[in-house]
Amino acid sequence: MPDDKWSFKPTPAQQTFAERALHVADIDVKLLSTLGGKTPAPAVNTKATTKAEAVAALQASFDYGAAVLREFNDQQLAERIASMPFLGSSASRLKVIYFSIQHTNDIYGQLVVYLRLNGVTPPASNRGA
Repeated sequence: MPDDKWSFKPTPAQQTFAERALHVADIDVKLLSTLGGKTPAPAVNTKATTKAEAVAALQASFDYGAAVLREFNDQQLAERIASMPFLGSSASRLKVIYFSIQHTNDIYGQLVVYLRLNGVTPPASNRGA
């Protein structure tokens, strides 16, 4: 998305492109912080409005996730933990990780609509480039 379109909303009731992208960073950090890792979670500025700020927040959340995942072996990933309430009273660390991946993919699907409404072909769809 071009820098000047991160404030784009398809309708007044919807979030901006930046807000949807920052939602990914925010929820990923919240979910992955329940895994019990020692890596400190980054602060996510959910009020960021620029492309540079939002991309930096996403990168920090992805780096955090990668670092936390490296802390656990296969047996620990299968252990049940208390996580976010919508995942039930307990869930395996793997379920939390898979939910995070699925959630990110869902939001990507939403962001594709924002891109296409602005005449931008999403990178994953730009096969000729």
